[in-house]
Amino acid sequence: MPTIRSIDVIKSTLLTPALTSHFDVHIPVPNGSLGTKLKDLLGTNQDRLNIMCSDASLPGSSLATLELTNDYHGVTEKHAYRRIFEDRIDLTFYVDANGYLPIKFFETWMSEIMNEDSGEARNPNYFYRSKYPDDYIADQGLKVTKFERDHNRSIEYEFFRTFPLAINSMPVSYDSSSLLKCTVSMCYIRYILGKPSSPTTQQPSSI
Repeated sequence: MPTIRSIDVIKSTLLTPALTSHFDVHIPVPNGSLGTKLKDLLGTNQDRLNIMCSDASLPGSSLATLELTNDYHGVTEKHAYRRIFEDRIDLTFYVDANGYLPIKFFETWMSEIMNEDSGEARNPNYFYRSKYPDDYIADQGLKVTKFERDHNRSIEYEFFRTFPLAINSMPVSYDSSSLLKCTVSMCYIRYILGKPSSPTTQQPSSI
């Protein structure tokens, strides 16, 4: 038998969709000497980089399972034994004409990971020596918050053990100008979903 719902319940459910254009990103800075260098690059207003993020993605995950075929005749069961997280999250930033901040920030981070020396790197025989992971990984702090226009409802994803894995190429051309954007893939080992906030307005009761 179908469930009988009032018009108020249907309207409150279907006419309040979440919108993709309301989100906030917080970029972490690792500890140690690398973190000090990145903070000097950002200056006093670290939030500039967060505001420049124009595109992000809410992460996905899946469950790894084992198949059991002998418990019941003719029946195949799946039992979960671990959770599998995606290996990266892609963030896209507007690039400012004053300082090219997103490019400089993530290029500096990746350069420091590999102990790159701009002077010695010109040598044909130069080779890279990477830092120990704890010296370049941000243990926590990368957050993507999805909120609504009234700021009363939100969910927050927090990522752990993050660092920039790749910077996508950024084509430039003499054709008609467009906004320069920098897309960065951030690696992480897992995320947690914060407890969603509740709306302050009371929802209609079902009848």
